[in-house]
Amino acid sequence: MASLAKKFIPLLDRVLVLRSEAITKTASGLVIPEKAQAKVLQATVVAVGPGLRNQDGKHVALAVKAGDTVLLPEYGGTKVELDDQKEYHLFREGDILAKIQQ
Repeated sequence: MASLAKKFIPLLDRVLVLRSEAITKTASGLVIPEKAQAKVLQATVVAVGPGLRNQDGKHVALAVKAGDTVLLPEYGGTKVELDDQKEYHLFREGDILAKIQQ
């Protein structure tokens, strides 16, 4: 992960992710047109916020941490462009569908 993205600290229960690259070639080497490529729903968590606060004012830790691979919804999230020219997305923890064990 870029050091610039590590300096970006999401607030509350927000999670900064970097989507996985789309598959642009088949196994046999055929190039897949951009319009025919499937939308990438997997991403790597880059940074997480401290979590929401409970009634006592203490932070409730998030279920994901930096480095985790997650499954995202098809739509949603906020696009964030940092100086490293990569396209990140910011999601609330509740919007993330699943954590993928590797």
